[in-house]
Parts: sequence; structure tokens; C-alpha cells
Amino acid sequence: MGSDKPQALVETRAVSKHFGEDDARVDALREVSIEVHPGQVVGLLGPSGSGKTTLLNVIGCIVEPNSGWMRLDGEVVYDGGWLRSDLRQLRLEKIGFIFQFHNLLPFLNCLDNVAIVLNLAGFTPLEAKQRAVELLEYLEVGHRKDAFPAQLSGGEAQRVAIARALANRPKIILADEPTAALDSERAGIVMDLLRKVAAEQQAAVLAVTHDEKIYDRLDRVFDLRDGRLGADHAPNVGGES
Repeated sequence: MGSDKPQALVETRAVSKHFGEDDARVDALREVSIEVHPGQVVGLLGPSGSGKTTLLNVIGCIVEPNSGWMRLDGEVVYDGGWLRSDLRQLRLEKIGFIFQFHNLLPFLNCLDNVAIVLNLAGFTPLEAKQRAVELLEYLEVGHRKDAFPAQLSGGEAQRVAIARALANRPKIILADEPTAALDSERAGIVMDLLRKVAAEQQAAVLAVTHDEKIYDRLDRVFDLRDGRLGADHAPNVGGES
């Protein structure tokens, strides 16, 4: 191999995406190339409409690009077109999603909100519950396993959502404004947990954020403007440059 640097878990080359055609065409992504390595927590910054969520959805295999190349966790999954037909299974295998709002199912308790993902992935009910308990304990909300989402604080709900995202041991975690609904203390706790997950499980975390409170928890930052990705730089803790 010639290098001891680990292979990137997320790697895109010249990925482009547009919506509409002719006069109605909007170029959401313009030849975006990015790498995120094991153990890294990377921030994606930029104004509304700059293409951040589109990029997250492309990497999450939800939105198909128009051109480019993409490798996830060692597997080339896109090269001018999807290379796998089972994108749902690919997402289950490789990717965990965290959103601004926890999106927990209100009629299930915390334990079952996490276990349901494992049931979909083919775990037995007993295996799913054991893994769910393990994750909730890991994220320090094990004592709330029988509570329903409406009974949780914002920070607790987001931790349960992170547990759900980690259920199938994904190597890639995509977070869209994961702390926007939290106060400074809870936002810091959530980001510290994501840093812990990245370090201990050698996962790659890519977080779209406007939240200046968490910049000091990011290893690298990319600015995306008008669909174009700038060079990565160290976080500017005092705010965006």
C-alpha cells in the first residue's frame, strides 16, 4: 500500500447534482470532492441553499448525483450511476443518520425506538433488545429505556436518536444540524458523544451545522457555497470566517 494512513470512509470525486432543466435548472452541487477519515468529526458549513443537505443526502445514498464518483467504507457505490440496486440495505450496512429533530416514534419507548432498527436489519427480538440496552447505556440514557419520547428532555431524546443511528454499527454517521434544537450545555454533550463514537468505533462523522457553540468539537471544517466546496480548515471557534 505504501502508506499507513487509513483509507477514507467517505470519499467523493467531482460529484455534481442539479435539479430542474434549462432556465429552471439549479446546480446544488458542483464537482464536490471530499474525504472523511476514521475517527474524524468534520463540519460542513455554509448559508441556507448552499447544498449542504443535498451533499449529505448524496453521501447517504438518498439522492442520486448526476455525475461523479463515490466510495463509502471501502466500497465504490457510485460511478456515473449507482453500482448497487439495494440502496436501502447499503444504508443499513454503512450509514447512521442523525437529524435536528430526533424523529423518535412517539408510540414506542426508548428501548423499542432503537430495537426497531435492529429488527429491520434481521436481528432476533432478543438480540435487538440486548443491543439497544447496550447502546442506551453507552450513551448514558439507559435509565430512560422505558420512557416515551414525550417524557424526555431535548438532550435525552437526541441521545436516544444517536443510539438508534449507531444500532447497526455504521462506520459513517451523517448528522444534519444535530444540535440546533439544544442549549449550549446539551449541544456540547451531544458533540462530545459523537467524538467518543468516532474515536472508539473509528467511525467518520460528517455534520451539517450553523451552530457556533460546537465549532471547538470539530476536527476539520469545509465551507460549501453555491454548490462549491472550499478547502478544509481548522474550526474558527469565534465564528465563521
